[in-house]
Amino acid sequence: MRISLSFSLFLLINLAAVVSAADRFSRDDFPPGFVFGSGTSAYQVEGAADQEGRKPSIWDTLTHDGKMHGDNADIACDQYHKFKEDIQLMVETGLEAYRFSVSWSRLIPNGRGLVNPKGLQYYNNLINELISNGIQPHVTLHHSDLPQALEDEYGGWINRKIVYDFTTYADVCFRMFGDKVSHWTTVNEANVFVLEGYDTGFLQPQHCSSPFGVNCTRGNSSTEPYLATHHILLAHASAAVLYKEKYQDKQHGFIGINLFAYWLVPLTNTTEDAIAFQRAMDFLIGWYLDPLIYGDNPDVMKRNVGTRLPTFTNLESNQVKGSFDFLGVNYYSTSYVKDDPSKLEMEVKDFIVDMAVDFKSMTIIQKDSSTSKFTLTPWGLQGLLENFKQVYGNPPIYIHENGQPTQHNSSMEDWPRVKYLYGHIGALLHALRNGSNTKGYFQWSFLDVFEMLDGFESSFGLYCVDLDDPDLKRQPKLSAHWYKHFLKRKGVNSHGFIELEKNLSVLSHAHFF
Repeated sequence: MRISLSFSLFLLINLAAVVSAADRFSRDDFPPGFVFGSGTSAYQVEGAADQEGRKPSIWDTLTHDGKMHGDNADIACDQYHKFKEDIQLMVETGLEAYRFSVSWSRLIPNGRGLVNPKGLQYYNNLINELISNGIQPHVTLHHSDLPQALEDEYGGWINRKIVYDFTTYADVCFRMFGDKVSHWTTVNEANVFVLEGYDTGFLQPQHCSSPFGVNCTRGNSSTEPYLATHHILLAHASAAVLYKEKYQDKQHGFIGINLFAYWLVPLTNTTEDAIAFQRAMDFLIGWYLDPLIYGDNPDVMKRNVGTRLPTFTNLESNQVKGSFDFLGVNYYSTSYVKDDPSKLEMEVKDFIVDMAVDFKSMTIIQKDSSTSKFTLTPWGLQGLLENFKQVYGNPPIYIHENGQPTQHNSSMEDWPRVKYLYGHIGALLHALRNGSNTKGYFQWSFLDVFEMLDGFESSFGLYCVDLDDPDLKRQPKLSAHWYKHFLKRKGVNSHGFIELEKNLSVLSHAHFF
């Protein structure tokens, strides 16, 4: 059952205090089995975009249309050729796990049919190298990079054919890598992928319709996000059932799905905005979690969306319900939410109109750059995890992405990122002590990768990648030293610079707050 409105208000009011300035914690304060790592995704880091049998994905198509400041990831960080070097950096940093994705169009270039032996060899080599160095591989199957061949053939995720093709692709991965991989995520940021790809058209595959998208040439913003989500849930469930029936007993692994999640705060203390908070959570999170946990869509979505919201048959409902071992969560920031019932009076509707709220971001723009910077709201992560506990029965959760952007090639003394990591890891520890079932934390990102929203304009990496260097030299930022210090089981606190190694003593006069 859902938490009451009164509890929602209590939760919102009382989660403001998280990590006090006097708090000190270490890696050993976290529960046994809890894992810390970092992550990237295939298109953002691999490069070798047209080498050794790989064919384009919808992300290649977007970047080659000139939509990302003229950047593309044809080379990216060239991890395809430099993975051994990168894994040694992971060892030096103390990573316990590495989250990465398989490029579907590298492994099965046409989306279906023959497996590419070179792609198969690359991922086997990557996984073997991680394991030989004591690093757990956590693998995502779809990170916004559907093979372009399937988009061209039948429209990709808006066509039910995708369920079979995705399940077949997942079967190849389970069969070929499952003896060494124990953590599988089917789809990354499924909710944002469909909103940006099928409603606004801002990102791949650029489906949208007027007046909701920009420069729309195909799509229907009123229906396609709901249709794509329905097929993602069916495809996820199909792959999960396959894994559980055919592989899990032998391979002893786990399978889940990943969602992007803001924590939301009512803009005012009115009942209307408090209700709008719950409605927005139902639309953004319940859209996926209600079917996965309860077997059906949220009631408020049924009311507001009506016949545009696909329904589950009894068979589909039973298959989707319970079809995950864990939930992956990407959390970056907190946003205000305000009730806006006037949206429901619009003649043409999309997801945002159906939700009937307005958002006021807490993200700020850094001076002297176009790069967004997330305000430091680690209490939002604690609030989000408490909400998952109260509303959805405290499912096992991995924080798959959490990080702070800075302008690319800015100062190597990335104090905003260090502050951000310190605050959010501390908030996570508080959530665990309060009963959260979170199992792991992955900082985003290990390297300065090609970013989803602005290519190489901004970076989240622990390690800088020098794009002007022919060898794409990697260099640790202060945040890499901080994370290493933490993972090597040395205490961290909010006074000064967390006792970094003596060779960083030149920074000893810097302060967190």
